[in-house]
Amino acid sequence: MAPRKNPLKLNKLQLRTLALAQVLANDPSTAQRDSDSGDAVLLGLPHAHGNHMHVGKFVVSSRDASGLFNPAVWTALARKGLVRQEGPVSITLTAAGVAYDTGFGDRFLTPSDH
Repeated sequence: MAPRKNPLKLNKLQLRTLALAQVLANDPSTAQRDSDSGDAVLLGLPHAHGNHMHVGKFVVSSRDASGLFNPAVWTALARKGLVRQEGPVSITLTAAGVAYDTGFGDRFLTPSDH
């Protein structure tokens, strides 16, 4: 039997937010990776300008990235063991969070032209 898609039953907002956090976690300019544990500490979250924001080398609609600034989304992801919140602004993606298949891949990510 094939592995179940979205086994933790994350909603679409949680999946999009996790996918964006994974992009940040895989960019050395936006995260510090712990090679022993596989965890990634996000160094900051991008801010929107106009109707979009830059996430790593991608441009993302502000609407698609709304979960990055929604505390309830981070709380839900922490409850599922995908992130750890260490204080009000520090977020660590666990190894499970880095590896989780969101199903979004690059579907809503567009390479930046500026």
